[in-house]
Amino acid sequence: MTLPSAHLVQANLAWEDKEASRARIERLLESASIAHGDLIVLPEMCETGFSMNVDRTADTQGQSAAWLASLAEGRHAYVIGGITVKGAGGKARNRALVFDPRGNEIARYDKIHPFSYGKEAEFFGGGDAVTVFDWHAQGRTIRVSPLICYDLRFPEVFRACRGLGAEAFAVIANWPAERAFHWRTLLCARAIENQAFALGVNRTGDDPYLAYAGGAAAFGPRGETVGELGADEGVLRVEIDPGDVRDWRERFRAWDDARSELLPLIGPEGRIGG
Repeated sequence: MTLPSAHLVQANLAWEDKEASRARIERLLESASIAHGDLIVLPEMCETGFSMNVDRTADTQGQSAAWLASLAEGRHAYVIGGITVKGAGGKARNRALVFDPRGNEIARYDKIHPFSYGKEAEFFGGGDAVTVFDWHAQGRTIRVSPLICYDLRFPEVFRACRGLGAEAFAVIANWPAERAFHWRTLLCARAIENQAFALGVNRTGDDPYLAYAGGAAAFGPRGETVGELGADEGVLRVEIDPGDVRDWRERFRAWDDARSELLPLIGPEGRIGG
């Protein structure tokens, strides 16, 4: 039986230019062989780059969400993409939205860890909950948690996702080239320690402040490399077999030895801290 495929879209995003970024992403997807029910993963702030200019980038009219929904419906695929929204308390939210093949929003996640070193915390507030969604394709189902960029440095948030049943993580990012080694190493570590797939989608190119080295990558539940891109634009297609996660977790039952009192406390709707 054919396996579900994830398509990791590594684009050179146009700075604060939604129309140009959308066109670049759509051009890259034209060459991708996307089957019904596949998963398309776009970078963090996929229309604008990592801009703090919230008044310019925020999805105040719902057009960014509508575009992501149209991508999903038009390609009969699940889509994860990052946008900016205005939030309570005067600060924005760095958000990942998930749409199903009919264009329905099925999950959303607000980045829990704003990147203080890059001044994100001055303009963005952090979320307070993790989430999972069921990806149904090719007669299989796998539970996926969306996460965003700097979250990758905090293993406890991945443990929280696993506590909700996550079997795969989709990490969307604008991760600078100077720390590319950290990007790859941490993705692999999150896969190994949670016995899960880790799908990392980074941007490439430059913005007015930073250079990006791409490096979209997928790691399996043993830490094996499933697929990887270099620094050029492209779409990485990787097959995902949820049986690999379940078989390995059953054979090597490391989770059974976890100290429950040290694991994150997760309340209703994935809320951190109960």
